[in-house]
Amino acid sequence: MANNSIEKVHCLIIGSGPAGYTAALYAARANLKPVLYQGIQPGGQLTITTEVENYPGYPDGVQGPEMMVHFEKQAARMGADIRFGLATKVDFSQQPHKVWIDEEKEIHADAVIIATGASAKWLGLESEQRLNGFGVSACAVCDGFFFRGKEVAIVGAGDTAAEEALYLSKLCANVHMLIRKDQMRASKVMQERVQRTPNIKVYWNTETEEVIGETKVEAVKIKNVKTSETQIIPVSGFFVAIGHQPNSDIFKGWLNMDDAGYLKTVAGTSRTNIEGVFAAGDVQDKIYRQAVTAAGSGCMAALDAERYLAAKELHQIN
Repeated sequence: MANNSIEKVHCLIIGSGPAGYTAALYAARANLKPVLYQGIQPGGQLTITTEVENYPGYPDGVQGPEMMVHFEKQAARMGADIRFGLATKVDFSQQPHKVWIDEEKEIHADAVIIATGASAKWLGLESEQRLNGFGVSACAVCDGFFFRGKEVAIVGAGDTAAEEALYLSKLCANVHMLIRKDQMRASKVMQERVQRTPNIKVYWNTETEEVIGETKVEAVKIKNVKTSETQIIPVSGFFVAIGHQPNSDIFKGWLNMDDAGYLKTVAGTSRTNIEGVFAAGDVQDKIYRQAVTAAGSGCMAALDAERYLAAKELHQIN
C-alpha cells in the first residue's frame, strides 16, 4: 500500500450513534482532535426510530433521525472531524493502532474508540421492513408507550422477548406472543411470569407469515407450523424480539468478546483487553441498549481515552 494513503490521527472513533457522537463531543472538547467515521448507518439505530420520548431534555419528544442530527452538529461544532466511511479491517498488534476505512485508506491512531453498535435481528419479511417505524419495532421499551390500551404482537422466545412481553402487558390491552417452537428459551422464572400474566396470550408452534397494513400495522397473519392453519390477529403494534447482533466482526481475534460477539470491557470502564482501545454503546452493552446509556458510555470512553493519552505523553516526556 502506498504510504500517501496513510493518515495519522490522535483519537479515532468508529461509529456514529449516541455513543460515537458523545465520545466525539467529549474528545473534541479535550482537544484530542477526534476523527469519527460514521459507518454503514450514520446515526445508528435511532435513524430507523420515529418518535423518541424517553431521552432527557426533549420535553415534547423528538424524531430519532432529527436527534442524531443534533448530536452530530454539536460534536462538529466542538471540532470533531466527522466523515463518511466504514471501518473494514483493524490491526491492534502494535502502537499506533491501524484501522482501514473502506478497505483502502489506512489510519494510524494513538487511541481508538469503538462505537459500532448492534443491529436488531429481523424475520426478513417484506411487510416487516415496509412498516418498520409505522407499528413495527424491535424495542418495546422505546416504543411500547405508543400502544397504550391497544392490541400488540411480539415474536421471540428468549429472556428478552419475555421481558419485553411483560413490559408491554403493563401498557397494552393484550399481548399476543408468537413462539415458533412448542417451548420457550427464556429462563424458568421468566417463563412463569409470562404464563402468570393474564393479558399475555402465548401461541406455540407459530410463524409470522405477514404483517398486514398499508401505511401502519393493522393485523398480523400467523400460521401454525404443525397444522398449517392460518389466522389473522388484529394488532396495532408488532414487536420483533429475536435478538441483536453486535457489529463487532472486524474485531474478532483482537478484542475479547462474549459468545454473542459483544465486546468485553473492564468493569466500570470502557477499556478493552488492548491498551488504547475503548468500547462504548450497544457493541458492548447487551443489557440496557438505550440511547441515554449509549451516550453515557460514549462520555466514559472519551474520558478514558483522554486519561490514557495524557499518561502516555507524560511517560514519553519522562
